[in-house]
Amino acid sequence: MVILASTSPRRRELLARLTRDFAIQPPEVEEKTTKNRPSDVCMQLARIKAESVAAKHPHELVLGCDTVVFFRGSLIGKPKDRADAVNILSTLNGKFHYVYSGVCLIKDGREEKAYAVSRVKMKKMSLREVEEYVDSGSPMDKAGAYGVQDGVVERYDGEYENIMGLPLKLIGGMELWKER
Repeated sequence: MVILASTSPRRRELLARLTRDFAIQPPEVEEKTTKNRPSDVCMQLARIKAESVAAKHPHELVLGCDTVVFFRGSLIGKPKDRADAVNILSTLNGKFHYVYSGVCLIKDGREEKAYAVSRVKMKKMSLREVEEYVDSGSPMDKAGAYGVQDGVVERYDGEYENIMGLPLKLIGGMELWKER
């Protein structure tokens, strides 16, 4: 059994591609980090989430994940409100940025962390298109205020599932995953 330390419906959907034998346990954590580099931030937050759930299920394989967007030296998380989402999307509009997803697996006191990175170029959108997309509600729970599955990406290099929030190739290659 795998326990996904997440409330994300996208992570649930993606994990089902790797295994049907999993449960969901939302982590009870405050997502604060002491790190600055995007790779360190996403791995630290993934670890915090996984540790929260592993404390209750020490003998199960617990999977924590966190995704951040990195653009011109700044980390971009989930938008705070509509205005923030419009601002984020206007900033990324037609430009390249990076999506990092950190993964942490914990079982029986053993821990394994890794991250994936993808380079993404947003489509060029008018302000009206940005506002209509934000008003659809889809961007509000996503790092970078967008979902790759929503058709707002022009192109990308790297794993599509990483951009969605759960890098399946990375997870499938991790030792604790292989041992499960």
